[in-house]
Amino acid sequence: MKKVTVLLVICLFVVGMLAGCGGGDKKPAEKPAEKPAEKKVFVNIATGGTAGVYYPLGGALAEILNKNIPGMNASAQSTGASIANINLIKDGKVELALVQNDTAYYAATGTEMFKDKKVAELQGIATLYGEAIQVVAKADKNIKSISDLKGLRVGVGTIGSGTEANVRQILEVYGMTYKDIKPQYLSFAEAANGLKDGNVDVAFVTAGAPTAAVQDIAAQHKITLVPIPADKADALIKKYPFFAKITVKSTTYPGLAGDIPTVSVKAMLVTSSKVEADLVYKMTKAMYTNLNRIAVAHAQGANVKKENALEGMPIAVHAGADKYFKEK
Repeated sequence: MKKVTVLLVICLFVVGMLAGCGGGDKKPAEKPAEKPAEKKVFVNIATGGTAGVYYPLGGALAEILNKNIPGMNASAQSTGASIANINLIKDGKVELALVQNDTAYYAATGTEMFKDKKVAELQGIATLYGEAIQVVAKADKNIKSISDLKGLRVGVGTIGSGTEANVRQILEVYGMTYKDIKPQYLSFAEAANGLKDGNVDVAFVTAGAPTAAVQDIAAQHKITLVPIPADKADALIKKYPFFAKITVKSTTYPGLAGDIPTVSVKAMLVTSSKVEADLVYKMTKAMYTNLNRIAVAHAQGANVKKENALEGMPIAVHAGADKYFKEK
């Protein structure tokens, strides 16, 4: 009986020791807390045709965003350019788009090709580079001023195009209308051919200089570019804020007598007011701190600079971009 009692005491003692050491009720070790999965941010960038300037610049921008913003998944897509891109912004199908600033102005104000179709949510991030308005004529026509276009056959661009609107606006500051000229609704290529064969006296070309169509004419004929002097440019900019002054250098085309003052519209980057300010701030900062990548994407990329990012800005600047540009 004593042996049983002693054995029972020993068993109870061992069980107590195990319990004291946490033997039977030991909790499993807690796993280290897992880091929350990185939130993905998808950004679609609307550009233009694959042979144009917008597409390589958009591709470079997508690469910059992906490398510099955590969780970013940005991609550039080929589109029908300015008008199509603004509609993609309106429909919420893209977050960023490259467009001409005059087209952005028409969309934001519901004018020209956007008459009664105002895109209220369209906002600007930055203007990028200038697309010069080149008023081209053969040198033997002796055209010195826009005022000299009265009674002449003038290539004004296709009906409803941005160029055609620009011509009307420029004529306006000279007190002229289409009634004073003989408007020819021609594409750049058609106007160039018209100049060469003598069926057109002057052609308006809105494009980055040098422009292939103008180079083609200059290779066969001595040409001149009709200037738009500073006082007329200032009057134009006062009424239409998307214009900016620009100079076409004498070395741009063979035979130019000197540098030619004119005006330009600008390629620009736009977004929607519905895109979060913090995201737009990060994207703007990433682009402007990696301009070397933009510069090698296309020759026009070298003209993208922070100091002129708001020049020719015709619409409200998005709060995120505004925050970046106001930083010291």
